[in-house]
Amino acid sequence: MATLISTEPATGDTLWTGESGDVDADVARARAAWSGWAARPLAVRIETLRRFANVVRGKKEEFADLIARETGKPLWETATEVEAVVNKVDISVSAYSERTSQRRLEGAMGARVAVRHKPHGVLAVLGPYNFPAHLPNGHIVPALIAGNAVVFKPSEKTPATGAFLVRQFHEAGVPEDVLLCVQGGPEIGRALAGHGGIDGLLFTGSVRAGLALHRQFAETPQKILALEMGGNNPLVVWDATDIHAAAAIAVQSAFMSSGQRCTAARRLIVKDDGHEDLVETICKLADRIIVDHPHANPAPFMGPVIDNQAADQLQEAFLDLIIKGGRPIKHLDRPVEARPFLTPAIIDVTAVEQRPDAELFGPVLQVIRVADFDAALAEANATRYGLSASLVGGSPQLYDRFWANIRAGVINWNKPTNGAPSNAPFGGIGLSGNHRPSAFYAADYCAYPVTSSEADQARASIGLGLSDPYAANNLEG
Repeated sequence: MATLISTEPATGDTLWTGESGDVDADVARARAAWSGWAARPLAVRIETLRRFANVVRGKKEEFADLIARETGKPLWETATEVEAVVNKVDISVSAYSERTSQRRLEGAMGARVAVRHKPHGVLAVLGPYNFPAHLPNGHIVPALIAGNAVVFKPSEKTPATGAFLVRQFHEAGVPEDVLLCVQGGPEIGRALAGHGGIDGLLFTGSVRAGLALHRQFAETPQKILALEMGGNNPLVVWDATDIHAAAAIAVQSAFMSSGQRCTAARRLIVKDDGHEDLVETICKLADRIIVDHPHANPAPFMGPVIDNQAADQLQEAFLDLIIKGGRPIKHLDRPVEARPFLTPAIIDVTAVEQRPDAELFGPVLQVIRVADFDAALAEANATRYGLSASLVGGSPQLYDRFWANIRAGVINWNKPTNGAPSNAPFGGIGLSGNHRPSAFYAADYCAYPVTSSEADQARASIGLGLSDPYAANNLEG
């Protein structure tokens, strides 16, 4: 077994050590346990998960501190993540009731038609590092409510958070064999995804990993696959009357969580004439952003990115944009030697002829200047992704036009690209997902519908297409 080590991005200190898990053993345990969990009344499963919410609520400070140390995110932000973990239970209960409710319909000849839902069985969950509790929890809770067993592999960059999350479920009464945490690196993730004992996979992560999973599942249509991937998200600012509000929305969209959100704005699309005040205001606000360790006082807006490898890759990508003709407005600096702190960066890439259609998963905002709103729409849609998009400014008629023409699963007006509500569906199109939106719609992929025609007594006759039995025997009336 390989040893896993989790270090704090802000300090480099060791936070957690552990051994990689045994996928075969964990899947076998879940396989043996899931039918017993599914047989429990729905009310019992829901009550168990409500206890989970209370357990987490009682440890919210400890949980938030752990997430902050393991991800580098500011403590105030990880506190909101823990709150989202708690709130997910009530939201998922409502979603299950609305999306998978039992229905009775009238059938022919006095029969009844019943629509009910069944769990898939054993579902694998692969979690990301940017929201290591909230995002996998968004799969786990609805899966457990529906009656599935779950084998969860946290990101190898945030194993401590994953292990802590699962312990809270067990403390609340979820059987240990119904929810298992298998630790490990990419090889463990591949083994879990390809295991014959799972009935589906719920994934949140990079498009590269998502595409590999899509290919891996190509010959197993009997298994559910829900992919939640990233985005090269556009923020269009057009005829904004309040420049300061528009700048604040741009900064929130691009630099919240150090840009490590799948819904973060990667591209700022503006009118070529008259954009200077907006960009200048964004820069002034970005200059004031505090970049520091999670527990610093005053509280930082940004912590480090997840590790030095991620920081190195972002700096290389920023340099590549400059080499291709980009004009840096704010450089991507590394203020702490040997640690993955990055300052917010802004670069004008209008002159870059072949802009990379890539998700730069960090605090880099690319400015693109266009001549008119038609060009803004075309530029916003010039991506293989399709997760989130926002328009800031303009009239209701302009927003209607934006909404009708933009290709994304989350479309906002005068709001940031990130921070999607959990009581609505969340997902994208293109390379951002496979039409399995999560959040409120997660119930859709955690259970499958079963249609039943039912009658108290068997009654049947065949009125057409049969030969006359009398004629066949040469009998007369």
